[in-house]
Amino acid sequence: MKKIIPLVAVVFLSITAHAQLIKTSLTLTVRDELGNTVEGVSVKLFENEADYTAEKNEVASGTTDAKGVIRFKDLKAIAYFVLARKGDKDNIGGGEQTGKLEEKRFNKATIVIQ
Repeated sequence: MKKIIPLVAVVFLSITAHAQLIKTSLTLTVRDELGNTVEGVSVKLFENEADYTAEKNEVASGTTDAKGVIRFKDLKAIAYFVLARKGDKDNIGGGEQTGKLEEKRFNKATIVIQ
């Protein structure tokens, strides 16, 4: 019995530490109107519609990789406005906002540019 208690404590602490390491993140896949993934898309996240419309005060930004994917880490668990643009294609007019992100989860969404 004396050996089980320390073992249970170690397991509990390991689980608690692991849960605290997971941060709220968002993985976006950008596709074109044909459904193909698009590399090199500039993606910006905004917390509110006013900043999105004015294209200022982005929370995070980056460019999609060869598979059309971009990952954002350590975000607030809120809905974000997304601006994705490459050349003359963007996502304006549909799919500009993510759903509310789940806290301490790996969230995923797809954005279509046309």
